Amino acid sequence: MSGGSTRVIITALVANVGIAVAKFIAAGITGSSAMLTEGIHSLVDSTNHVLLLYGGKRAARPADAQHPLGYGRELYFWCFVVSILVFALGAGVAIYEGVHHFLHPERAGDPLIAYIVLAISFALESWSTWEALKAFNIARGKQSFFRAIRESKDAPTIIVLLENGGALAGIVIAALGIWISHSTGDPRWDGAASVLIGLILGALALLLAAEAKGLLIGESADPALIEGLRAIASGIPGVASVGEVVTVHHSPDQIVAGIDVDFVNITSGGDVESIVRQIEAAVARDWPAVFRVFVHPASAK
Repeated sequence: MSGGSTRVIITALVANVGIAVAKFIAAGITGSSAMLTEGIHSLVDSTNHVLLLYGGKRAARPADAQHPLGYGRELYFWCFVVSILVFALGAGVAIYEGVHHFLHPERAGDPLIAYIVLAISFALESWSTWEALKAFNIARGKQSFFRAIRESKDAPTIIVLLENGGALAGIVIAALGIWISHSTGDPRWDGAASVLIGLILGALALLLAAEAKGLLIGESADPALIEGLRAIASGIPGVASVGEVVTVHHSPDQIVAGIDVDFVNITSGGDVESIVRQIEAAVARDWPAVFRVFVHPASAK
């Protein structure tokens, strides 16, 4: 996991721990279901960030005999676990609490403390989101925002970004639920807000699960990188043509590549070894994210 991703996760963790404590205190004082839901949401987010840090540490372990390509893909496993937690604990508990509060409404206390906590939470979540957005914008380059979300291989940063987006939406919904409940005198609006927050978390969890699933199965690198590898191999003297170029992301910044190369007929065995070394050196220089490259020699047709 890159240093930028680690910084983003730590920032989000610090923000969410403080937010969770404040929300639970406010929920105890006001009796708000939406505020309790938001506290659980922030607690789940904090746990998720710890898991992402743990997954990043596990993924950084060096290769060994049992895992010759290293442990990079373990990061994606923990990203999948995070999506399950968001769905089961975040969305599930929020919907349950909201339905319970709707069926058994209880009049909430003074909402002032809730509004203060929500305002502080919004500020902290905005800070965390801004840090994640800066890292994301650097990585996406000229791609559109939504296309970059779909194609990004930096799952931890995407998780933090989407979770924070859901958290900001949840804070706004919680504030509206509390305000409408006190304005109308009907506490069921507070429960309805909790259910809506749960539905948003459920949708985000499904999106995160789909992203993590694709990365666990194995996704190819950016087309520009694939064409770059093809250009490198084609430009080495002694290479007649380049066939298939296969790439798989092993982690956000670790790519395994295989290049099918046709050598000219007069190339000797010693020349083939030299050409392969030149390709490997050029790939390491121009595309450092490719930490393993396999050149497959084939006879020219």
